[in-house]
Amino acid sequence: MGNGWEESAEAWIADMGEHGDFTRRFVLDPVMTGRIAGRGFATALDVGCGEGRFCRMLRRHGIRPVGIDPTAALLRRARALDPGGDYREGRAEQLPFEAGAFDLVVSYLTLIDIPDLDAAVAEMARVLRPGGTLLIANLASFVTANGEEAHWVRDDAGRPLHFPVDRYLEERTYWTSWRGIRIHNRHRPLGRYMAALLGQGLILSFFAEPDAVAGADPDAAARYRRAPYCLVMEWTKPG
Repeated sequence: MGNGWEESAEAWIADMGEHGDFTRRFVLDPVMTGRIAGRGFATALDVGCGEGRFCRMLRRHGIRPVGIDPTAALLRRARALDPGGDYREGRAEQLPFEAGAFDLVVSYLTLIDIPDLDAAVAEMARVLRPGGTLLIANLASFVTANGEEAHWVRDDAGRPLHFPVDRYLEERTYWTSWRGIRIHNRHRPLGRYMAALLGQGLILSFFAEPDAVAGADPDAAARYRRAPYCLVMEWTKPG
């Protein structure tokens, strides 16, 4: 059974547009770009680059990125939008690069898509140079815990009351659907991610659960204050 990405590629491209969805533009991008600006990174690998949006942002910060993704349709879109970019087909669990090849490795909302977390994290750590940085944005495990049932519980007037969390410690794969997109996501408790990263000897140097930035639509922003939705982590490979 497929994971839905090939079938959902065109809908994904339409939904992301040039600048990404609300979560990326107003919640994660400000933190992610803040972690790369002025840091002296020369080379980067974007694992699960999709249509290349964050690779283009890396290039605007003077970093030479390589994007890798298993979905051919998304890579075609990335190359069309960024003809000078370097986009390659491949999987996170078996990265086709030498050890220590990159100053920076990015996983931007992709750990929830990857079947073999341990293999992928090991590969990301392997291709980092000593002293290099692994920068991760991910959905919070509180959000993915309810899987396909994840939604606000509302009152009779439609006002959101609370966001349920259930089966938190049970790792599982589920289908998630929105605006013509239907793909696999994976729920793992936060401790599972931490164990995989710590198991590679990486050192946590930054952690944030970002709010929406000022100027974002206030109704859309409110949910990021009421329930933990995203996290950003930075890990360093010992030098």
